[in-house]
Amino acid sequence: MCRWLAYSGPSLRLSDVLTRPNHSLIDQSRHATQNVESLNGDGFGVGWYGDDPTPGVYRDTHPAWNDTNFLHLAEHIHSGLFLSHVRASTGTPVQNTNCHPFNYQNWLFQHNGSIPEFHSLKRQLLFDVAPDLFLSIEGSTDSELLFYLALTFGLKDDAPQALARTIGHVEQARQAAGIVGAIYFSACVSDGERIWAVRYSSNRQSRTLYHSSHLRALHDLDGTYAILPEDAVIVVSEPLDDLPDHWEEVPESSILTVESGSSTVTEFSPES
Repeated sequence: MCRWLAYSGPSLRLSDVLTRPNHSLIDQSRHATQNVESLNGDGFGVGWYGDDPTPGVYRDTHPAWNDTNFLHLAEHIHSGLFLSHVRASTGTPVQNTNCHPFNYQNWLFQHNGSIPEFHSLKRQLLFDVAPDLFLSIEGSTDSELLFYLALTFGLKDDAPQALARTIGHVEQARQAAGIVGAIYFSACVSDGERIWAVRYSSNRQSRTLYHSSHLRALHDLDGTYAILPEDAVIVVSEPLDDLPDHWEEVPESSILTVESGSSTVTEFSPES
């Protein structure tokens, strides 16, 4: 499984969130504490929005802690909305096209989880992707396929419903194939203005997901960098510090919506 982060708020340097906190995403790539694997070194990526409606994306197969180009870029790129991901492969190859976040037009998507026995369902699910989207699939992961299924099911029009229809569709395929393993779907998608983050699993044992409740937390722990903006929201697979009152857990089977400095949590359930 993987670790990921999403930020929405006033523009700041990527490094303020991605590299400087005590338990930053870079640290989590080596020492994750709330994950199946503590090491997430099978590639990483970051996608950020600037003046252009389409995001910039930097991805590589290097471990995040060992890419000096990324560490340098993070000190110079400013953005008010960005996503970043460190990967632990669940069986697909370690290659650039399998690194998150995935992008299509103005959309970014990243995922922590898996489709059980994906090799058995992959052919069927690929055929369910809209023909005009199919050729845009570059990699071989279940994560990217989930993204293109969401686009197929209307992500551009209604993101929460499209994500619910995507998981409902995969759940139906899993059950029809007699697969007993659970789908794990801790995922994040953005259109450049909003963020939607889902925490779901078939067995209600979902991967961890949190959002910030007190953004002065990082400054309180380490005053060597600027205070983060009060009206910003960070969504993370695991907290960036060890103070639990700074973070709120996203409940099981929920979707978090982040927009204009505020976040709301509503129920998430698969739709047929």
